Amino acid sequence: MFDTHDLQQAPAIAIEAPPQLPMPPVAQSQQPLHVLDRLSAVFKHRRVAGAAFVIVVMAMMVQTYSTIPLYLATARVMIEDERSIAVANLNANDPMFWQDSTQYYNTQYSILKSRVLGQRVVRRLHLQDNPAFNGQAPPRRGPLIAVRNARASLGKAIRRLITRPIQTPAVEPAAPDENAAEAGIISQFIGSINIIPEQTTRLVSIQYRSPDPRFAALAANTIAEEYATQNLDLHLDNVLGKLAWLDDELKKQQQKVTDSEAAMMQYREQKDALSLDSSQNTVLPRLNSLNDSVTRARLARLQKGQVYEQVRAVKPDSDEADNLSIIATSPGVVTAKSRLADLNSQRLTLSSRYMDTHPDIQKLDAQIAIAKKDLIAQRQRVIETAKTDYEAAVAEERSFASSLEDQKRVAMDLDRKSTDYSMLQRQADGDRKMYDTLLQEQKSLQVISNSRSNNVQLMDRAEVPAAPFTPNPRKDWFTAIMAGLLVGVGLAFGIEYLDDTVKTPEDITKVLGLPLLGLVPAIRGERVPLLSEQVPHDFGEAFRSLRTSLVFTGKSEGPRVIAVTSSQPLEGKTTTACNLAMVLALGGSRVLLIDADMRRPGLHKIVGIPNSVGLSHLLVGQVRVREAVQRTSEANLFVMTAGRTPPNPSELLASERMKGFLTNLAGGPFDWVIIDTPPVLAVTDAVIVSRLVSNVVFVVGSEMTRRGHAERALQTLLSGRPQSIGAVLNRVDFDRNKYYYARYYGYQYKSYYGQTNTTPAA
Repeated sequence: MFDTHDLQQAPAIAIEAPPQLPMPPVAQSQQPLHVLDRLSAVFKHRRVAGAAFVIVVMAMMVQTYSTIPLYLATARVMIEDERSIAVANLNANDPMFWQDSTQYYNTQYSILKSRVLGQRVVRRLHLQDNPAFNGQAPPRRGPLIAVRNARASLGKAIRRLITRPIQTPAVEPAAPDENAAEAGIISQFIGSINIIPEQTTRLVSIQYRSPDPRFAALAANTIAEEYATQNLDLHLDNVLGKLAWLDDELKKQQQKVTDSEAAMMQYREQKDALSLDSSQNTVLPRLNSLNDSVTRARLARLQKGQVYEQVRAVKPDSDEADNLSIIATSPGVVTAKSRLADLNSQRLTLSSRYMDTHPDIQKLDAQIAIAKKDLIAQRQRVIETAKTDYEAAVAEERSFASSLEDQKRVAMDLDRKSTDYSMLQRQADGDRKMYDTLLQEQKSLQVISNSRSNNVQLMDRAEVPAAPFTPNPRKDWFTAIMAGLLVGVGLAFGIEYLDDTVKTPEDITKVLGLPLLGLVPAIRGERVPLLSEQVPHDFGEAFRSLRTSLVFTGKSEGPRVIAVTSSQPLEGKTTTACNLAMVLALGGSRVLLIDADMRRPGLHKIVGIPNSVGLSHLLVGQVRVREAVQRTSEANLFVMTAGRTPPNPSELLASERMKGFLTNLAGGPFDWVIIDTPPVLAVTDAVIVSRLVSNVVFVVGSEMTRRGHAERALQTLLSGRPQSIGAVLNRVDFDRNKYYYARYYGYQYKSYYGQTNTTPAA
């Protein structure tokens, strides 16, 4: 049939693993990242984003138009500092009220929403007879009411499902004089109050919300009036209560003053304490003087003791005694040494003229002996003087110390008496000071109680509002549209972020680091698209572009053996291999298409030929090459199916027969050999074949192959040290990613070579 020798007749050829060649440089995108690139995710997921936008807008507007209109009325009061109502600045510095102004004003804001004030307003307005509060108002009917009730029920059900039961926040308990009905009305009334202090001023806005505009204004004004009245009543009650307490306290304090003064008088009589002050003035100076004398005596004793310790061990008859400054500088020692030196000088002069037996020399020797004794006596006198001084200093120190101890005992006795007396005196002074303070406070409160000034004033009365403050359809429409856009765009970006599949050519070049050989568009339908049948024109042009890439990215001489694989099944590797073989055959090249996926063969089904004899039969030696190769309807295309499924496909592909077979094909009659191999992550067959071919085409399913899977498959494939690897991005949905390809490949990329209608590939 063709000039290929049978493998059983061909000698076995040992093929060394080809050296790992450097991968071709990855073409990095020079297009700068633009904000419109991010918006392509919105266009891609436009249906989901649009649905989310519509749902959000509809939900928010249903809530707007089903909300009961509420009117807001505002009254303003001015809360002055309590010092403003002080009479003649009485108690102007009392920290009880105005030491912390923030705390005082926060307390007033809480009082404005308290149950006590709410009770006063409810009883003044007779709200227990108002149908809007006592539950006797007729039920409202209408479609909006039904929608509102349905929305409330649905909201409660959703919150019950998605949230945990939480404890009801503690509310202010009802007063003892409130019945159950009145307590509910008060709670309902104060729930519509809102207190807003105006910054940098003393004005406070009292707002009340109600479906009735007239009642809203009436309630706000009544709250302001009752608050001013209550503040004045509380102020007067507080002053009167303090006056009553001060009257009782003054009587008690006056008795304490009398008792403390009597105790002082009794103590002076019993302890003779009249002269405490004069005696203390005598004892303390005497004690201080003795203490100073003891200190000076101790220092003198230490100094003289040190001198005595130096001279006591010195021998007077030794000249080494003069090494001590106290001996050497003594006037007697200095005089004796001077006389001895003069006598020695005279004898030295006479000894040069006379013999030692001369009377003059003997006389000088006698005088020299006397002078030495005098020097020794002077040295001994210095030592005795140091000893005498040291003993005198010790005696003086003991005397002063004894006197100091006696004086301390006298001072301590006097101090005990003075302490007891001082305690009585301080008690009496404190009682007197407290009595004077209470008396002054009583007079101040009596003046304040006569004044009915109030530090709270009603400044602006609330007017009947002309329009509801909520809902605001114009504002709500704008908010709903912005929220819908935010949710829609965020949902699109979220889906795009969570989608970690390979989608664009940049994912191939940047993430996987592979050169991109071509793009294959997605074809809708269940039928496998083949170039020998009716296919869209852009589908055929994609494989022609792929053929051009393969022609110009490999060796220029000899047959080309190419393995086609993918990371996992269903990425279209078999379809890509078939169409690649067909487009090469249509270009005039002789092509052999081999199905090396012996575990799950499918190539024979796509091409439409039987799988009775194939590659497995060839590798086990049951048939020859010419018997395993089958012709197709295309004159230049030949196919070798997988054959019967063997128990050891990997061992067969790694056998010497497979190596010899591919070696013979490299020098055989075919221009191209396309080998369809199993997915890389499923089995290792593709890694084994990649060592024996000149090129590997790695098929990646667009928007179906996860990046992690593709990277792991590529690492596994590179472990076989293939010569060259290129990627094909398969099943690209140009309509779904229209913006991306329009921006990077032009608006007419898909239809440049013709319309999208189906035309015969031939």
